[in-house]
Amino acid sequence: MAPFLAHLSRLLQQTRIPAHPRIAAGIAALAATAAGSAWLYIRGRRPSAIELERRRRDHLTLHGRITDGSIVDARSHEGAESISPTPDLLLFRYRIAGVTYDCAQDVSLLPECTAGYRIDQPVQVRYDPRNPGNSIIVSEAWSGLRMKPQRMLPF
Repeated sequence: MAPFLAHLSRLLQQTRIPAHPRIAAGIAALAATAAGSAWLYIRGRRPSAIELERRRRDHLTLHGRITDGSIVDARSHEGAESISPTPDLLLFRYRIAGVTYDCAQDVSLLPECTAGYRIDQPVQVRYDPRNPGNSIIVSEAWSGLRMKPQRMLPF
């Protein structure tokens, strides 16, 4: 360790930076603060996984093509079959250009949009024409589920 400090001291003298320990500590603290601030700025601008998924749904809602499909299954996040009126995952199937796609969508954040679904229900699927495996059946602004209209009950 002593040879390293001696070498560092010689470097500081050659670069004409004062070798006083307080100044060296201040420079090191300033460099660490700048690096930490830059990292927090870059890290803070990265969207969360939930935000990325919402952006994907919005993109497909605006730019996706529509085809017919059907709901195959409903599951919980643990992988068990779901009999809940608002499942966590909806598994669906659709066919494009002779290729059958089996996909799943996490709908746990959209319970009001999926209430009343049923297995083997025909649905409309929005998909990306450049990547047909990228698809949705429900989003915040659009739903491909064909729901029966809710009847108003008299009070």
